[in-house]
Amino acid sequence: MPRASKFTRSMAPSDEELVEQFQNGDSSAFDVLVRRWERKVQGAIYRLVGPGEDVRDLSQETLLKAYRGLGTFKQEARFSSWLYQIALNVCRDRMRRGRGKSYVSFDELSETGDTGTEPGPSALELIEARDLSRQVAAAVSALPQEQREVVVLKEYQGLTFLEIAEALDVPLSTVKTRLYRGLGQLRQELVRQGVRGGTPVPAPTS
Repeated sequence: MPRASKFTRSMAPSDEELVEQFQNGDSSAFDVLVRRWERKVQGAIYRLVGPGEDVRDLSQETLLKAYRGLGTFKQEARFSSWLYQIALNVCRDRMRRGRGKSYVSFDELSETGDTGTEPGPSALELIEARDLSRQVAAAVSALPQEQREVVVLKEYQGLTFLEIAEALDVPLSTVKTRLYRGLGQLRQELVRQGVRGGTPVPAPTS
């Protein structure tokens, strides 16, 4: 049976092509972008503000702002980075208005209060399974905002360093530093709770 020519196969349009179509008057192109990115945006917002009705509200607000701004989007950055930037700003605004989740601090999670920032070699292993257990969710939410945003975008959403730098409008070196420090604090808190690689381990006995 002859193989289909690569020239006859239907190819899904890229984000950039969809943006161009939208800017040329095809409003249905935005519907495709929504189907492609809505769940990812909701996932990022969930990990930034916690569970609740706010997640759906903030996701809709993000997409509405994107729809209103897409006509003048110049594609100097990736569409995905631009969209995440909108989501981050929406989450920050909600937190400033006091309507989002009240984040706990490491002092509230730990009586020791020791929050050094030196990550060990197994820092990434602690979250590689994307463990959404209460312990991990609490530890992530306890990170300082700047570190939490980078950890969520890199480790949960899978963005590259460049995409994160574009979304946050900061240098690459800043992104890497925030991730390094965030993973260090996350690892230390999870180890304190007896979590290694997403699996609780017995606390050492004297």
